[in-house]
Amino acid sequence: MYKLLIRPLLFLADPEVVHHFVFRWLKFFFKIPGIKNIVAAAYNNPDPHLSVNLMGLHFKNRVGLAAGFDKDAKLYDELSAFGFGFIEIGTVTPKPQPGNEKPRMFRLPDDKALINRMGFNNDGADAAAKRLRNRNKKIIIGGNIGKNKTTANENAIADYEYCFNALHDVVDYFVVNVSSPNTPGLRALQEREPLTALLQHLQNINAEKKFPKPILLKIAPDLTNEQLDEIVDIVKQTHLTGIIATNTTIARTGLQSNETLQKETGGLSGLPLKSRSTEVIRYLRKRTGNNLVIIGSGGIFTVEDAQEKLNAGANLVQVYTGFIYEGPGIVKKICKGMR
Repeated sequence: MYKLLIRPLLFLADPEVVHHFVFRWLKFFFKIPGIKNIVAAAYNNPDPHLSVNLMGLHFKNRVGLAAGFDKDAKLYDELSAFGFGFIEIGTVTPKPQPGNEKPRMFRLPDDKALINRMGFNNDGADAAAKRLRNRNKKIIIGGNIGKNKTTANENAIADYEYCFNALHDVVDYFVVNVSSPNTPGLRALQEREPLTALLQHLQNINAEKKFPKPILLKIAPDLTNEQLDEIVDIVKQTHLTGIIATNTTIARTGLQSNETLQKETGGLSGLPLKSRSTEVIRYLRKRTGNNLVIIGSGGIFTVEDAQEKLNAGANLVQVYTGFIYEGPGIVKKICKGMR
């Protein structure tokens, strides 16, 4: 029903307009007594064999929602009813910021892909923390953190520290995002010296907390093997828990959509990213053995796509573009296939 009727109607409008419309509709719909239980019964697959313990956390299944969908932690409770094993909010920054100019999100239906140049539009870390303060602890929440656009790279550590402290008591794990292509200069923080300094600083703060949280690094798919080797060395040196592979790509090879869409700047996500993200996962697993948690993200639409990531070495997977194209039943379908 979703792909035959609902998706064609939604795809008639601007993607960002549709996103906010769906958020408002779900907020209203879930206020009706009993609706959340009905949705959860329809879309969850409560099989204990699908659960896994990682990072000191118990995941009811291996399929999560990637950052970017619920940037401000406004809909995590409602989204949990669709069966996600975990939900990642963000990317959040210390100060609220509007992001880049609109339009800034584009569909490529012929490629089952999206291009976005959102630019970390969010209400700020304090607003997200406030919304998460009284959350259901059964929902595993990750906090994806970044820097404000106006913050120079040499001052970026302070931004990440602010977000880390603001969210520490209300999320279950952290993701350091230095790989978005939509904030000028951000990817330069993936270089050895600034990245080591940033991650070590966060780990030092983490060690001082009563309950330290797992910290993962989200990396770009556009890194060379030599750069991936460097990332692995830094992650080991700073004793991070793991890596999320991967963020969106700036590559445009092999696309079928019209050239005007292909020329839009921003990060490409969806099916064209599937092979490269799997390659990165496989390479990372060979380089790290079983010592790091790897979360696979990029081009997951089916159980076969998810299994490909797991076979390559991922411990968990995340969906975003696949959720938009396949609809609310994607997690149940993947979990059913895994079972």
